[in-house]
Amino acid sequence: MKILGIDPGYAILGYGVIEKTGNHFRAVDYGAVTTDKDTPMPQRLEHLYDELREIIRQHQPDVASIEELYFNNNAKTAIQVGQARGVAILACVKGGIEIAEYTPLQIKQALVGYGRADKKQVQFMVKTMLNLAEVPKPDDTADALAAAICHGHSADARNRLKQIRIR
Repeated sequence: MKILGIDPGYAILGYGVIEKTGNHFRAVDYGAVTTDKDTPMPQRLEHLYDELREIIRQHQPDVASIEELYFNNNAKTAIQVGQARGVAILACVKGGIEIAEYTPLQIKQALVGYGRADKKQVQFMVKTMLNLAEVPKPDDTADALAAAICHGHSADARNRLKQIRIR
């Protein structure tokens, strides 16, 4: 299974493509799509969309795992991140891939076993589970890979439940 993980943002959108074979994860590609703060928001969103569509075209993932929004105290930022998240979802839908959504708590639980784990613990697990030489930078990239790994673990559990229901 090939999974595209996305950490939505309008200044930095992290992405990570992994392959899951059995219990083994392998990083295929990862990075960040960035936009300039002086660019008007519609053009920033268009850039995010175009770049994600190219990543999807290039890697042909089976599913996208997108981090759900964490609301902070800044409503303007939350709305702008929500717009970027919507663009990411649209790019995936237009690319014909299924979407799974996970909260930051679910992602931390899947990687570290503790929903309140700190960023460094999650980054260490991403590096370890993907057998990377160093923690992916920027942080948004590591978060996107974490979302992809989370789905890899969750997909196994879902498949086991389906098998139980079929019997």
